[in-house]
Amino acid sequence: MPHILPRTFYARPSIVVARDLIGKTLVRNLAGGVCLRGIVVETEAYGGTKDPASHAFRGMTPRNEIMFGDAGFSYVYFTYGFHNCLNVVTGRKGRAQAVLIRAMEPIEGLEKMKELRGGSTGDPVNLTNGPGKICQALAIDRSLNKVDITKNNSPIYFESSNLEQLGRKVLKSSRIGISAGKDKLWRFYDSSSPYVSHRGKINLGPRLPFRLSRP
Repeated sequence: MPHILPRTFYARPSIVVARDLIGKTLVRNLAGGVCLRGIVVETEAYGGTKDPASHAFRGMTPRNEIMFGDAGFSYVYFTYGFHNCLNVVTGRKGRAQAVLIRAMEPIEGLEKMKELRGGSTGDPVNLTNGPGKICQALAIDRSLNKVDITKNNSPIYFESSNLEQLGRKVLKSSRIGISAGKDKLWRFYDSSSPYVSHRGKINLGPRLPFRLSRP
């Protein structure tokens, strides 16, 4: 049976959590008992004050303070004046590490996701093949910042998935949309999933395999 991922899962280095989140299920509980679910197929790790691409690189601010706290909390930020992005806080307290959820495969609540995305998105994979699209499809905004994602009554959490057993091949590459830290191969993705973002780009850096581990 699937189980909610405990705090110990997140209290590890961001690159380990980012890799191990591939194949897990992202769950969003809405009002009225509506539940939305999707399999995580793409993530990016951010390394805190030692990572120039991280929001925490220049230290703590009111925006990023949640990153410096305990692992297992959500960090939702607004970017480009339009998109919300969902991250999970990882690592040891004070290290300010986090993992960005970049793409997922919907498995429950598809029609509600389409409604939240404004109706038809054309190609079905365009529904949740990007961090902003995920937040729109799951009704995630800044009101869900600092949520404890290890609780079973949380509006957002991650759980183990029976689909993990299907032999997904997890690859890694450089991260997307950053100007610093491009040398770090901290983007992880399921090579078999059409929902992975930016599949048409060729400048993603080396694509190296990882063995998918179990928590």
